[in-house]
Amino acid sequence: MFGIVRPCTHRLTEGLKVEWMAHLCGLCLALRADHGQFARVVTNYDGLIVSVLTEAQTGPVEGLRRTAGPCPLRGMRTAPVAQGEGARLAAAVSLVLASAKVRDHVADRDGLLARRPVAAAARRVARSWDRAGARTGRELGFDTAVLVDAVDRQTGIETLAGLGTPLLVVTEPTETATAAAFAHTAVLAGRPGNAAPLAEAGRLFGRLAHLLDAVEDREADAAVGAWNPLTATGTSLDEARRLADDALHGIRLALRDAEFVNGRLVHVLLAHELRVAVDRAFGTTSCSHGAGAPGGAHQPGPYQPGPYAPGPVPGNPYAPGPGGPGGPGGPMPPEPPNRRRGLIAGCAVWMGLACTCQLCCGHEDPWSRERREGLCSDVGNCCDCCDCCSNCNGCGGGEGDGGCCDGCDCGCDCGC
Repeated sequence: MFGIVRPCTHRLTEGLKVEWMAHLCGLCLALRADHGQFARVVTNYDGLIVSVLTEAQTGPVEGLRRTAGPCPLRGMRTAPVAQGEGARLAAAVSLVLASAKVRDHVADRDGLLARRPVAAAARRVARSWDRAGARTGRELGFDTAVLVDAVDRQTGIETLAGLGTPLLVVTEPTETATAAAFAHTAVLAGRPGNAAPLAEAGRLFGRLAHLLDAVEDREADAAVGAWNPLTATGTSLDEARRLADDALHGIRLALRDAEFVNGRLVHVLLAHELRVAVDRAFGTTSCSHGAGAPGGAHQPGPYQPGPYAPGPVPGNPYAPGPGGPGGPGGPMPPEPPNRRRGLIAGCAVWMGLACTCQLCCGHEDPWSRERREGLCSDVGNCCDCCDCCSNCNGCGGGEGDGGCCDGCDCGCDCGC
C-alpha cells in the first residue's frame, strides 16, 4: 500500500469507514478482474479517491455495490465493495502511474533494479501495465496518453532543473496527470459542470503528492545521493510548507464549486486527511479549534472531557463499580465464548493487518480477538483542522449552533 491519504480508521465514523474500505477493496478487485492477480500490487490509498469522487457525484445507484468473499486483509470477513466505472477508472490510473514509478526506479537504479536482469523484467512489467491501463481507459472514454506523456516529460524536466528553478515547474507533470483523472470522474458521473473544479482539485492534489513525497524522501535521498526536487531546486522546507498549505486551501475552494450527491467521504479525505498528511510529512501538528487548552491550543488525546467521555453509565447494572460486575455485591460477568483463532489463522490475519498498515491503529488482536490500542491512538479527535466548515462552533468557522461541525456535512461524529 502507498499514498499520501492514509486515514487511520479510528478517525472515521463507522459508516465512513465501511465506505472507505468498500472503495479500497473495490479498487483491488477491479485490478484483479481486469488485469490479473499480480496487478493487485498497485492498489494504493490515493487511487481509490477516483472511485470515491465518481460515486459521490452519482449517489447510491443499484449495482454499485456487491458483497466480496472473505479476504485475509479484512480478517477473513466478507464486505461490501465498490464496483463499476469509478473503480475501473481508479484501477486504470493506478496501473499507468505505477508503471511510471517502476520506470523511475529503474532509471535511478534503486536497490535490486540496479541489476540488469531485474531491471529488464521490471521494464516488461511496466510496459504491460501501460497497455492494460490504456485498454481499460479506452473502454471508459479516458485517454491514458495524457498520463504517459506527463510521466515522460517528468524525466526531462528533472534533468534540466537546477538551483533557482521554481519547484512548481517540477511538479507540473504530476499536476497534469491527476487533474485529468479527477476531471474524468465528472464525465463518468454525467456531471460535466464538475469537470473544471475537479480538475483544479486534482491539479493541486498532484502538487501535494509530489511535494510530500519530496519532503519525506529528502534525507534518504541526500544520504544516497539520489535526485530530490527540494535539494535540486534549492527550495527550503518553509517554502515547501507554504506551497502545501496553499494547495490545501485551493482544494477546499475547488470542492465547494463542485456538486455532490453525497460528498461526506470526499470532504473527509481531501479536506481533513490531506491536512493530516501534510502535518505528518512536515512533522507538525495543527488544529484550528481550541478545545481544552489555554490560548486555543488543542490537547490531543483519545479521551477528551465531554458528554461522550468513557465511564460508567448511570443505572447500568453491568457497569464496573459497586453493584456492577466484579464490584461488591454485583453479579459476576458472563464467561465470553471461546473465539480465539488458531495459530495459522491468526498469523494470516496478522499479516493482513501489517500489510494494510492497520497495526498502527486500534485493531482486533489476531489471535485472542481482544481490542488493542494502536500506536497512533493519541492523535486527538476527528475534528482536527476543521476550519473548512462554514457552520461550526469553535472549529474556525462561523458561529453555528451545537457542537463541532454541526451542519457542515463533513462526517464528523465527535463530542467536541
